Amino acid sequence: MEYQNSLAFAIQLDEQDPLKDFRSQFLVPQHNGKDAIYFCGNSLGLQPKVAQQYINDQLKNWKDLAIEGFFHGDDPWLDYHKKLIPILAKIVGAKNEEVSIMNSLTVNLHLLMVSFYQPTKKRFKVLMEGGAFPSDQYAVASQVTFHGYYPKDAIIEVLPRVGEYTLRTEDILQKINDHADELALVLFGGINYFTGQLFNMEAITKAGHEAGAIVGFDLAHAAGNMPLKLHEWNVDFACWCSYKYINSGPGGISGIFVNEKHFGDKTLNRFVGWWGYRQDRRFLMSTNFEAEQGAAGWQLSTSPVMLLALHKAALDIFEQVGDMTALKAKSELLTGYLEFLINKINAQKGEELFKIITPKNHSERGCQLSIVCKRNAKAIFNYLTDNGVIGDWREPNVIRLSPVPLYNSFKQVFDAGRILAASVEESGL
Repeated sequence: MEYQNSLAFAIQLDEQDPLKDFRSQFLVPQHNGKDAIYFCGNSLGLQPKVAQQYINDQLKNWKDLAIEGFFHGDDPWLDYHKKLIPILAKIVGAKNEEVSIMNSLTVNLHLLMVSFYQPTKKRFKVLMEGGAFPSDQYAVASQVTFHGYYPKDAIIEVLPRVGEYTLRTEDILQKINDHADELALVLFGGINYFTGQLFNMEAITKAGHEAGAIVGFDLAHAAGNMPLKLHEWNVDFACWCSYKYINSGPGGISGIFVNEKHFGDKTLNRFVGWWGYRQDRRFLMSTNFEAEQGAAGWQLSTSPVMLLALHKAALDIFEQVGDMTALKAKSELLTGYLEFLINKINAQKGEELFKIITPKNHSERGCQLSIVCKRNAKAIFNYLTDNGVIGDWREPNVIRLSPVPLYNSFKQVFDAGRILAASVEESGL
């Protein structure tokens, strides 16, 4: 694509965009009476317009049916979550029975590690990305501590090379190979929250299995952002949140993937609860637990219907899109255009005022660009905010901007570039 720094070019791209109508299905924050340029879907996705109606429908069911809402009405609550599974399974590249909707992200990460982190005297180490989201670091550290190990001894972090911001795939694979005899678990993010780097999950999974380890992923920044093929890649387990690119509301309900090859493994530890009991016998109230088939057997508590209603409002939009590859194609154009405009600013100033630390290769990134501001970083971020560009600030000098293909336009990218250029002049750079 030969980009142009002009409003007419941006408008032309919007006119040609096959996904342009989806923007009308979302509510956009306002700034001075106009739609803000919302580039923060990597932290919280926008609200689908139908979300309020979906919630109201379930409030009405609660009012009219009370407990009978579990068994009667248009959407009986007992099976409500099951209607969402096929859409979600398609998003993450899994079989329906390999996916379950439950809890929140870190809760699910803990539950999955209970099953899949089974350290032995020889194999007790966990390999993960250096600079993983803090919640993942806390979860892993607490799990290894629970098993009687010191995090400094049991956790191996893969760090970028000196002077680099992102990890090289060959370094990840080499580190797995170097510790092959000690690894119990390889646990990576699908996309790093800070740099926006998309990891080669297929290659990491293959290397981890060759080393004799279990391989799992936190897909918080990948689910709803990238085409995923968890089953095909032979990933052992994964979990994700739904409030970023899937747009299911703040603190929205999470999901898990468990590869079908583990369904019959009786050696797996598992914390169990009422909702994971086989449904056909659940109301017999037996004291002997019998797991529901598939990933559903990892469920614990009764599904929260209101959160599921918000999830359904978002997933229904993904079902209309039909194919994650269409979202990925637009994402590449949006981030490519933003990258072009940022480089134009640098070229006009004759220096690299803004350094993009997200990989340049489109196959190694999703919707996000992470930008190091070399000077006056906070002032530039504040200028963007004051002029209607909602992004994300990370200390000490990084701005994350995420144009999301479902609801962001090329004109918005152009306008954001224009405002960023104006911030440079305003800051006297």
